[in-house]
Amino acid sequence: MHELGVTFYVVKDVKKVAQENKVDKIDYVKLEIGEVSGVIHDQLIDCWNWARKKEAVTEHAKMYIETLEAITYCEDCHGQYRTIDYGKTCPYCHSENTYLLRGNEFNIKEIGIYEDS
Repeated sequence: MHELGVTFYVVKDVKKVAQENKVDKIDYVKLEIGEVSGVIHDQLIDCWNWARKKEAVTEHAKMYIETLEAITYCEDCHGQYRTIDYGKTCPYCHSENTYLLRGNEFNIKEIGIYEDS
């Protein structure tokens, strides 16, 4: 389960950004995760809900996940297609001379600051 290790990196990075910006509390963290990244969202959120409590700055922070669609490019016909639907084989020319354009990302997209009302 690499979700726990990934979560520790997210907490570390969020804590660093908070310190650099003199922020005491984070309200939420929004991630962009590619649909073929291998990260299991439910497990990641479970790990987050445990790990966030270890740091005061992230103690009450929520996690939101945006899934990025996986797209593959064919070098033979220059077509693009959904990786999940067709895998490595191009649906247009049936070539396997393809590569993943996007869908393997794992990014911290946004960090929301908690503001006292």
